[in-house]
Amino acid sequence: MKANLESIEIILFDLGGVLINIDYNATSLEMKKLGFLSFDDQYTQLAQNTLFDLMETGKISEQAFINELKTQVNPNVTPNQLVHAWNKMIGEFPQKKVDLLDKLKGRRVAMLSNTNAIHWKKVLHEWKKVSQDEMEEYFEKIFLSHEIERRKPHVETFHYVCQRLKTLPEKVLFIDDSPQHIKGAKEAGLRTFFYEDESSFFQLFS
Repeated sequence: MKANLESIEIILFDLGGVLINIDYNATSLEMKKLGFLSFDDQYTQLAQNTLFDLMETGKISEQAFINELKTQVNPNVTPNQLVHAWNKMIGEFPQKKVDLLDKLKGRRVAMLSNTNAIHWKKVLHEWKKVSQDEMEEYFEKIFLSHEIERRKPHVETFHYVCQRLKTLPEKVLFIDDSPQHIKGAKEAGLRTFFYEDESSFFQLFS
């Protein structure tokens, strides 16, 4: 480990774009095929509207979410088609990321993800392709926004996570690929690493 990790008590990973591949454009294209032409105005990596916030904080059910999406698409679109389109952004877990998590066993490692119940099922499906172990075996705690009813980049979310981990913010290294989340983590007192490319990411652990 590099010296700058020696004072770190907990490594807190983002999920999408850091540990699992994400392609927002893939879902955008699928939604547009279904008639949701304004999708990009309502959901991106940097911002999203209230519907997606509610889904990511567990405030509405999967069925209510799909029903609302149905009002935006062609009338003959089925719920299964919408789920498929919504999940299209979820890619695969690169094996070298899983190998890194294996290498980090023995350290305190946690995850904080803005996600939702539909995506999480897809994530677990992808995980089973690369590991025979349960994902929970690699993390002390997994914080999912739809379960903890809190989202990044809110400062309160990071404070909640630190309290649950029984640690101080300055002892946590938060790794994320979204600048607004890095900003929120810094405001909460966490140390941060902005994920821009695999090379610098893996160098952090070399």
